[in-house]
Amino acid sequence: MPQQVCMGATMMCSFGVAPSSLIVLPENRVMISNMPAANILDNKPLVNIPPFGMCSSMANPTVAAATTAALGVLTPMPCIPATVTPWVPGSPTVLLANIPTLDNTCSLNCMWGGVITFAQAGQVQCEVG
Repeated sequence: MPQQVCMGATMMCSFGVAPSSLIVLPENRVMISNMPAANILDNKPLVNIPPFGMCSSMANPTVAAATTAALGVLTPMPCIPATVTPWVPGSPTVLLANIPTLDNTCSLNCMWGGVITFAQAGQVQCEVG
């Protein structure tokens, strides 16, 4: 069963070298595990989606230029996410601010060809015993 994603969820990009953590602003006022819950419109570069270290996609103009300058040797460059579409598919039944919620099965496409997915949904349960 998919898990609802919240602030701090761990993401990976298929062309990135490091994981990144989702940033969710508390504008919807819904909390999960004491963290703001996410919907499919939490997709803004650098606001919601921080960089993934270095990018190795040849569709990224900075990577292409650096690789050309290195005589064809792939030269990764700093990642600047370029996400313009919402996360897909989103929850068909659960809405947050009248927008489908974001679960850990969703993915997000970067204009440079990368696919961003979740490694961990951000929910943490602690038991006191």
